[in-house]
Amino acid sequence: MLNLKPALLWKYFEAVSAIPRCSGNEKAVGDYVLSVAKAHGLKADRDPIGNVVVRKPATSGRERVAPLILQGHLDMVCEKNSDVKHDFCKDPIRLRVDGPYVKATGTSLGADNGIAVATCLALMEDREVQHGPLEMLFTVDEETGLNGAFNLQPGFVKAKRMLNLDTEEEGAVYVGCAGGRDTLLTLKAKREAARSRVPAFKIVIKGLRGGHSGVDIHEQRGNALLILVRFLRSIRADLPFKLVSLDGGSKRNAIAREASAVLHLKDDMKLKTAARRFESSIKIELGKVDPGLQIVVEKAKPQFPPFDAKFADKVLALGAALPHGVLKMSQEIPGLVETSTNFAIAATTEKTVEIATSQRSSSATQIKWAAGMVAGVGFLAGAKVAASSGYPGWKPDLDSPILKVVVEEHKKHFGTQPAIKAIHAGLECGIIGERYPGMDMVSIGPLQENVHSPDERVHIESVGRFYEFLKTILKDLV
Repeated sequence: MLNLKPALLWKYFEAVSAIPRCSGNEKAVGDYVLSVAKAHGLKADRDPIGNVVVRKPATSGRERVAPLILQGHLDMVCEKNSDVKHDFCKDPIRLRVDGPYVKATGTSLGADNGIAVATCLALMEDREVQHGPLEMLFTVDEETGLNGAFNLQPGFVKAKRMLNLDTEEEGAVYVGCAGGRDTLLTLKAKREAARSRVPAFKIVIKGLRGGHSGVDIHEQRGNALLILVRFLRSIRADLPFKLVSLDGGSKRNAIAREASAVLHLKDDMKLKTAARRFESSIKIELGKVDPGLQIVVEKAKPQFPPFDAKFADKVLALGAALPHGVLKMSQEIPGLVETSTNFAIAATTEKTVEIATSQRSSSATQIKWAAGMVAGVGFLAGAKVAASSGYPGWKPDLDSPILKVVVEEHKKHFGTQPAIKAIHAGLECGIIGERYPGMDMVSIGPLQENVHSPDERVHIESVGRFYEFLKTILKDLV
């Protein structure tokens, strides 16, 4: 037990953290939400895709207040370090207190968006909070494509104003977000006819911070795939090798923290020396932004024959040419990334090499430009290119009535003006606004850091302040 305050919220966060809930595997946590609603006599519905809505009537004297949606998503990004034994399909997240933060042990924490889920569950039970009619909306599969929001049907929720609880910055009110799409490149592998008898080694890139490919992309954290490709290309002339595989990254919305390549090479001592030297040079480049880089050389047992030389060169050239990082900063909002692309995943099978990328922008035309850039590189390499339909951005409305209420409540509760911001990440607000035209909404939340990575953490006291602030908003809404 964490024994933290507010006790109700943390009780439910611990309960939710004990339930496996990677994207696409939210049935059990949805069942739990329904069980809590039933225990407190609240009406609830679940749609065919798994989204859940729980309705809580107004407290006495607040019946005429216009209804409000509180919204978060049930799934989490499931990331772990390669040396950590954890089965996300059955193991609970192991929570621990680390100074002022709650963290997980060797895995992502799931505070994104478990804090929102726990907040709504706490409000179902909390007898002290005063509020108008509430609809608590729990969506599924947000992290891999916002599919729960995309499949919301007319009438599933009825309120016309909403607080999204998926913001990770205290003292800020978010009013807009980027849209995005994924671009997948597939190369048909060309391999030698037989396995090589030359010794095989695995080069492992690890120790990087990773992080959210939208929120953290501007920090220029190390991308394990890019570093691995650079290393392989840097040694190719002096240490000829036969490449078997290139793999790394695990989520399209996360910066690749780890990557590996298997290759055949005669002189492992020269390989290890080159790895040490390259590691030192890249550490200088990364500086304090990402100081934990490690390049490790291990013995390996290849699964497949090596690529032929021309195909190996093509794979490495494609990896080197792919754009990654910030492409354009906003001219309207200082410090906001407008457009970016993420070299997210490389996956090798016997017959293919697949590379997954994601593009984000607050401009629909620039999403097309960024995706077209990636597709163009893939086309030149002879790759098959496939693109997702993507998801829309959320255009800021600075005249929003709910925004004015939240800003005034923030000034009254904290004595400060909140920062009004847009975020270079996908929130469900854009899609929900399309599904329910006229929806008036903003997004708030407590301080969370390094989400989508094993370094994810949530600030304990910030969670308490967030919960009290939310209760104040609910009490004063008209």
